[in-house]
Amino acid sequence: MTRYVSSCFITLFVLFLWRVEDIADACKCSPPHPQKAFCDAEIVIRAKVVGKKAVSNAIKYDIQQIKMFKCPDQVIHAIFTAPSPAACGVTLDLNKEYLFTGKLETGRMYVTLCGYNPPWEDLSAAQKNSLTHRYQSGCDCKIIHCTSLPCPISTTDACLWMDWGTNNSQNLFLDIGDSTGYTLQAIRLVTPDDKAANV
Repeated sequence: MTRYVSSCFITLFVLFLWRVEDIADACKCSPPHPQKAFCDAEIVIRAKVVGKKAVSNAIKYDIQQIKMFKCPDQVIHAIFTAPSPAACGVTLDLNKEYLFTGKLETGRMYVTLCGYNPPWEDLSAAQKNSLTHRYQSGCDCKIIHCTSLPCPISTTDACLWMDWGTNNSQNLFLDIGDSTGYTLQAIRLVTPDDKAANV
């Protein structure tokens, strides 16, 4: 019986180490500001997910492209992502519309958890408007996440992102726009409308 118990402990220990390795390989990134995601992306589209299929080392989501915000002139019919969230793969719901920001590789669009791919319905009216009017014009600023005042600024092209958070669904940021938590402050700033502006 002792030998049996020892082998069980050894087996459990090996399984534990194997699981720790999987956790250690998990996807790690901070959520990007929508404007930074727009500026860094090669392609930005609004699309509806209509199908899902596992392909070699990826998940392929078939989509119906609704609007192109940024890209070379081409229609996108599918989006590819890693096969699991641990590898930064995105999990999407069928028959739901999303905003996708991604990269083009060998003619395919790729998205990751580290990108900005929210459901379309979760975007504010100001964010939707910024996709066609404001984000592109603010790509020359460097967005700096500021968690407390005063915010140190080392360059003149800084855009401060101040997410003051919420308390019982009540926003704690300066009340100058919608409820996304982005506020104006200092040299060049990111507003609740997610636009960069000179002060």
